Amino acid sequence: MEKQLESYMRMGIVHSMAFPELAGGGGPWVESVRHIALDPFFDAIEITHIENNAVRDEVKDVIRLSRLSVGYGAHPAILSRGLNINSLKEVERARACAELREHIDEAIYMGAESFVILSGKDPGKEKRNEAVDALIQSLNELCAYSTSKDGPKIVIEAFDCEVDKCCLLGPATLGRQVAEGVCKEHDNFGLLVDLSHIPLLKESPEEALAPVKEYLAGAHIGSAIIDPNLAGYGDNHPAFGTPGSANDVGEVAEFLRSLLDLGVLGGRARPIVSFEIKPSEGQDPLVVIANAQRVMKQAWSMV
Repeated sequence: MEKQLESYMRMGIVHSMAFPELAGGGGPWVESVRHIALDPFFDAIEITHIENNAVRDEVKDVIRLSRLSVGYGAHPAILSRGLNINSLKEVERARACAELREHIDEAIYMGAESFVILSGKDPGKEKRNEAVDALIQSLNELCAYSTSKDGPKIVIEAFDCEVDKCCLLGPATLGRQVAEGVCKEHDNFGLLVDLSHIPLLKESPEEALAPVKEYLAGAHIGSAIIDPNLAGYGDNHPAFGTPGSANDVGEVAEFLRSLLDLGVLGGRARPIVSFEIKPSEGQDPLVVIANAQRVMKQAWSMV
């Protein structure tokens, strides 16, 4: 390729999505992380909570030795525990922030540069403004906590609003509003846009990225099935080429082109751009990863 991929971004992978048996914190963590560490295609890995202290230490050693950049995603905890940082019930909002502070501590221990979360449910039009205020309050609290410990950047990912997760955030215009609110007080905050969620939000890459370009802290690349009559409908990140899936080589190329045109890619920092792909039942995770790598190489050659 004329433009070397590694000059523009650090390719990563959302580890617990590629190996979904790990999302609960247990499972073959060391073996699966070692697969990523041994693959020179990857410069970064996005991990989540590891329940066993000894395993966590071993994973940390593998990551450090392989020189992988690290992100930490709290999504499994948020979704499994029903945490809602924009809850209008103060007890629920405070509990969510308290639990996330514990995960920030783990992210710091693992050397993570980003701590990625998602918002809670959209309460509907009548209470949406209150929920946005609660979200900004929680993000400010998490940013302050992480700053006090010299921890990672707090990053919130935009999800669908109506199809599957039904999150408050959300559309790019709302993402910008939230980012502006948080960045008035903190500079360790950013947004993450996932190609998988763009068709669920009925946005184009340009519409999803342009309003928030100065706040983008990373990106995810994957797909989704938007036909409710098909298996895997919703936010399930199927392998590229899955029948009925919304994104493939052409869509990945368009997304990368938008990131490049907006100046998100190619800077000195080289943002982490991670695959978020999930094997369907019976699929080999390593084959699904190889699939994504080939899609990425072909898409990048078209940019």
